[in-house]
Amino acid sequence: MSDFKWMEGMAPEQGKSVLRKKAEAGRPVADGAVMSAERAISSGLAKVAQDMLTLPLRVTALEETRRSLADLPETLEDLSLLALIEGPSEALGLIALPPATLQALIEMQTMGRLSKTPPGPRKPTRIDAAMAVDFIDSLLASIETSLIEDDAISWAGGFRYASYLDDPRPLGLLLEDVTFRVWTVQFVLGESGEREGAFLWAVPQKGRGAHLKRDPSVACAGDEAGAHKTLAALLVPPWEEQIERTVMSTPAELTAVLHRMTLPLSAVLNFKPGMELPLPADSLEQITLEAQGRRKLSFARLGQSRGNRALRLTGAERAAPDHEAPDDTLSVGASPFEASGLPEAPLGGLGDPMNTAYDDDASVDLDALGGFGAADDLPDLGGFAPLPEAETATDDLPPLKIGSGF
Repeated sequence: MSDFKWMEGMAPEQGKSVLRKKAEAGRPVADGAVMSAERAISSGLAKVAQDMLTLPLRVTALEETRRSLADLPETLEDLSLLALIEGPSEALGLIALPPATLQALIEMQTMGRLSKTPPGPRKPTRIDAAMAVDFIDSLLASIETSLIEDDAISWAGGFRYASYLDDPRPLGLLLEDVTFRVWTVQFVLGESGEREGAFLWAVPQKGRGAHLKRDPSVACAGDEAGAHKTLAALLVPPWEEQIERTVMSTPAELTAVLHRMTLPLSAVLNFKPGMELPLPADSLEQITLEAQGRRKLSFARLGQSRGNRALRLTGAERAAPDHEAPDDTLSVGASPFEASGLPEAPLGGLGDPMNTAYDDDASVDLDALGGFGAADDLPDLGGFAPLPEAETATDDLPPLKIGSGF
């Protein structure tokens, strides 16, 4: 009888224990402690280092700060590997691996152990970035999984490796001008802590991944595979964003046309280096920017900026002066080569029909400017700032020479 009472008294506690275990099976922290961003980052680093590299890692210091875009480069250690990460709604962040951390990561992947003498710092390369991609993505995924039921998932979730930079100066152009949440972590590597390392993680303070948060009340605690599938589905952007990203990343080839003229085929076949083609005086002011199929997108004028040839878009075409022909031909009622001074040579044996004006236009684009002069000879666009008309005058424009670029 006493045995029965003992079993009866213990049954509710045993049942409660089983229910508690089932309810907490899907939680990332086994001891029931509340998962914070600090614990997620620390445990994520230790877990990924152990699982991927078989390298013990112990966090010694962790700090969170707020930085503006202008102040962000000041937090980076020299010669760090800079990895851009992309998150929900095209949000961009940054992960920086200092030289000591990067060298330890590469040594463990190539040799399987840490060398007794750490190598000296060097500038990271694209190969270094490729070797660090899996480590970075695994770490971000681990942090994301730990915070999937926390509000912090809005700024911590959905980020993955996008590209790397070999110089921090372009950060001001690539990242948004917002306040960043910057996590700086110090740790030791190895069984006895023989190496020191660091890690920097910066994401926009106002997160865009609130939709990634999982409600624990409806989550299936025992179905771990189902939870991973649900998380993977949440990380996939909507099909509208995928289509837009694909379309917007499609290359668009544009052609800048300096001038078009109609010439006899016989004359075109007799082009030689050193021959000159006369161009209208306003050719540099009325360049046509065209897409595929000669679809006109805009008009522009030619100049130079910072030593390179450049175009300034002008939008509309100027009205042609009264003394100019209304079309693109060199002259009306006379042979084009009589006006240009070029010899009209017969093709010999092909008959007169081939010496008539060729229907297709001979385009002269910017690639044919090999004999026109260096970029320094062109009007300076000065970073695309407005210029006085005197700086872009082209009344004394020299003829275009036919050279190797034609």
